[in-house]
Amino acid sequence: MLRALLLENVHPAAVEILRDAGIEVETRSGALDEAELIETLADFQILGIRSKTQVTRHVLESVPGLLAVGTFSIGTNQIDLDAASSHGVAVFNAPFSNTRSVVELAVAEIIALTRRLAVRDKALHDGVWDKTAEGSHEVRGRTLGIIGYGNIGSQLSVLAENLGMNVVFYDTAEKLALGNARRVETLGELLEVADAVTIHVDGRAGNAGMFTGDMFARMKPGSIFLNLSRGFVVDVESLREHILSGHLSGAAVDVFPTEPKKRGDHFESPLRGLDNVILTPHVGGSTLEAQESIGHFVAKKLRDYFLTASTTLSVNLPNLQLEHTGVGRIALLHRNVPGVLAAVNQVFADHGANIEAQMLATRGDLGYVVTDISDVTQRGASKKLMAMDTTVRLRIRDAFERPEFPPGPAAG
Repeated sequence: MLRALLLENVHPAAVEILRDAGIEVETRSGALDEAELIETLADFQILGIRSKTQVTRHVLESVPGLLAVGTFSIGTNQIDLDAASSHGVAVFNAPFSNTRSVVELAVAEIIALTRRLAVRDKALHDGVWDKTAEGSHEVRGRTLGIIGYGNIGSQLSVLAENLGMNVVFYDTAEKLALGNARRVETLGELLEVADAVTIHVDGRAGNAGMFTGDMFARMKPGSIFLNLSRGFVVDVESLREHILSGHLSGAAVDVFPTEPKKRGDHFESPLRGLDNVILTPHVGGSTLEAQESIGHFVAKKLRDYFLTASTTLSVNLPNLQLEHTGVGRIALLHRNVPGVLAAVNQVFADHGANIEAQMLATRGDLGYVVTDISDVTQRGASKKLMAMDTTVRLRIRDAFERPEFPPGPAAG
């Protein structure tokens, strides 16, 4: 029986979906470090994580039986995707399921910072009646600058306009502007006009340290800053300096360069204790609605991968959308070099196998060919496919049985 290990409080909906598919599931509340993960995964073929567990190359090399990783979040920077691909490990994420939750938090924080609600709240909790309009503004008529106009940035753009804000955005890729949002050609242009700057970029290595002291210095005096994307994107020491100097009137930060592993752990940051600074513990996508949606989405992708070999929306393997046809199926992940498909079909021909359907997709250095054929395991073709030096991972499913996973090369 296939076994799945789900860490970091993945939503129970995912457990139910996987168990209904005949997969044995074990859950744990916290993250595991590298050594713990390697030791624990020896008995599992599926891993489910959120943002804290790091799936490194060493982990992937040390656990040859691992077949798929589901990250129940948007980001995948906690996984070595190149290593996962070379070892034939499929990776699935949830690129859309929690965007609304992140956007709503950003809207709430933009309003809260602009009205200095955190400062007024603290004063009252301290017993001080600080009734004043000093430093407080409406968001209507102010300009929001969005860095990264993907699923989250573009949805935030629409809601901000509905609040009466002007929206400018910067993205390195060509993006269609929604509503009256205006694209700017340079990051500097955005910083010069925005009353609020919010970052929504992905976790690619090139984004590390993109927002430093020079960027903060170029922002409008009295503007506010938000980071709900990745902790390593922003120089938090520089952010602290510009808050203390008064150049920035406030900030909201949900992600940090170093984050505790589990709930209740001690948190330290140079941003603690600053006026009009809202700190949240990486909860941008942590609403009950978003977590349930993510649980459904990722678990169904994992289920379909094992039941039908479908790789739709896998972030690292060639994508094929497949349905179960009721006949045997061989799914071969291979190095994308000339002649592989011909060699595969020659193996089938040598064994007198009749191919009922076949689909191929490629992605970079990898190819993925899925062949529907009756009695393929009995014909012996699978052993020859395993022996091919281009084979990365071979998966076999008989017509009326659960999938088999021979211990193939599975290494780049």
